[in-house]
Amino acid sequence: MIKHIALALTLVVAPMSSFAAQFIEGTHFTQVSDKAPSSEPKLTEFYSLYCHNCYNMEKQYLGDIKASLDKSVSFDSKHVDFMNSDIGTEVMRSLAVIQTVGQKDQLTNAMFAAIQGNEGGHDHSAEGHEHEQKINNRDDIKQVFAQFGVDAAQYDKAADSKETNTKLALWRAQQQEFQIQSVPAFVVNDKYAVNMNSVRTLGELINLINYLAVEHK
Repeated sequence: MIKHIALALTLVVAPMSSFAAQFIEGTHFTQVSDKAPSSEPKLTEFYSLYCHNCYNMEKQYLGDIKASLDKSVSFDSKHVDFMNSDIGTEVMRSLAVIQTVGQKDQLTNAMFAAIQGNEGGHDHSAEGHEHEQKINNRDDIKQVFAQFGVDAAQYDKAADSKETNTKLALWRAQQQEFQIQSVPAFVVNDKYAVNMNSVRTLGELINLINYLAVEHK
């Protein structure tokens, strides 16, 4: 997945209309919904704060992807529920709270680091390494948010809100509808999933996303 994407941003200089011949359904992307596409162009990233490749995507590539989207394309992120556990649900809620209180980049990186143990260059994925889990319950999550000025009462209000419950229900439903089996995953216009294994450069990924969002019918 990520290993197939070059570190350099190598955008293909070509009219968007020429991408139709470059990108093939079933190879570069898959239709994952029989419903009509979203009314406005959009890119949705499905990911998990427990996923090391998702952390790499967040740190190394996502900024360039978002900056290079066609101006008409909006971006959203959603947390998957692969764990189906109490703590898994609490971590999902933490992303919904982040989207409510702001400071998205700082809080997202802090949650990634707390869960994966990547503070100070520490590599949670190193062979033989045993990472002591810092996030075991909501209180642990609230300690992370408190570092950014979000107190416990503010966190609980956002986490337990009707809006958050509705958001988590949507994320779970779309995870099933779009057949999300691995992360990070990108779904365009609520209809097309990018085949990450077919992408060789970051530029190719961006071109594919923009083509699906704006041109593909």
